[in-house]
Amino acid sequence: MPVRVLRSNIPIGGHHIQVDVKFLTFKGKTGKKVRRFQYTAIDDATRVRALKIYERHTQANAIDFIDHIIEKFPFRICEIRTDNDHEFQAKFHWHVEDKGIRHAYIKPSSPQLNGKVERSHRSDQQEFYQLLSYKGDVDLEAKLAEWEAFYNFSRPHGAHQGKTPYEALRDKLM
Repeated sequence: MPVRVLRSNIPIGGHHIQVDVKFLTFKGKTGKKVRRFQYTAIDDATRVRALKIYERHTQANAIDFIDHIIEKFPFRICEIRTDNDHEFQAKFHWHVEDKGIRHAYIKPSSPQLNGKVERSHRSDQQEFYQLLSYKGDVDLEAKLAEWEAFYNFSRPHGAHQGKTPYEALRDKLM
């Protein structure tokens, strides 16, 4: 009788990266609304994330963010999955492909296909933004960097039986 091999989780990081944008609204010092955009990348296998805040929601910023995650992630990226929003269109697509990374669009109106990044945005809202007092962009960027480090190195994840994303990555590399 042939041995049946079950396909397990992706063995190492970088195979699939989900990328999306979280829209933020804060009350500025004068009481006026301030809009910011959190670009987020999360690795399917390890849940390692990278975050960056931008003042505008553009293809140029999406391209900058991809360059940021290429430098930041501790593994080679094979594929990036995004929705079909304007910031991920032609210039972005070809920039990613020129970097030797496959760019795949999820099916329109199907955010569940990028469910890990969507779920991570919910964690951002519940565990970070809900407790944040906006004092300006410099303060926001510093606090976001702390949150990203906490998420990756200290926060236990149910997907990894209570291990952090970097502990999961270490285990996959051993």
